[in-house]
Amino acid sequence: MKPINLFCFPFAGGTKYSYNALLPYVPSFIKFVPIELPGRGTRLGEPLLSDIHLIADDVYSQVKSKLIRPYAFYGHSMGTLIGYLLTKRIIQDGFDHPIHLFFTGCAGPSEIESQPKSYHLPKNQFISKLKKMGGSPPEVLDDEEFMDMYEPILRADFQAAETFCYVKSDPFHIPIWVAIGKDEDATMQQAESWRKETTANVEVFEFPGDHFFILEHQQRLLNMISNGLEKVAV
Repeated sequence: MKPINLFCFPFAGGTKYSYNALLPYVPSFIKFVPIELPGRGTRLGEPLLSDIHLIADDVYSQVKSKLIRPYAFYGHSMGTLIGYLLTKRIIQDGFDHPIHLFFTGCAGPSEIESQPKSYHLPKNQFISKLKKMGGSPPEVLDDEEFMDMYEPILRADFQAAETFCYVKSDPFHIPIWVAIGKDEDATMQQAESWRKETTANVEVFEFPGDHFFILEHQQRLLNMISNGLEKVAV
């Protein structure tokens, strides 16, 4: 099988290293391509972006020279919106589109505006929201020195994702695989709304766990992504 580039877009507060725990389960035919966003990780000195469209533009500038089929996208939470907007931009500009999209932890884009907003909450309420979502140990979120550095990154990313405005457009023809956690805010009905965005096959799954269920089901997640790619690879 021809190698497939899997571009991976981070969740809010994430870096290019956020999916490193998945690496042991990546099969040899998949090349893992993690993407770094401004204002964190290896790009810590750059200004943060709080507009999801500007973030997508930044990612587009990083990947447009590498969009050689076969390739696919994976994103969790905010990363799904990046992948969605990037796919629209790629089709608009006439590039070869991804062979598959894999999105976790996010309602379909048409449902984002109806979800509660938290980026503007006072610090104690904002941190309580983060604890409820999972993904970070409570003792880390209670570390004031750490949060002085990390909170602005999280708030910018939350603002970018939560202020996304959906604009209805023609669906593309790319299969989408979607998964959410049973105990997170997004519902199965909201996850099913991804079907509006493509005329190709959409599979929707529910995993045990909260918003960061992906941290508890890494091998299963990669196995399902691998199986999905094997079905469409040519």
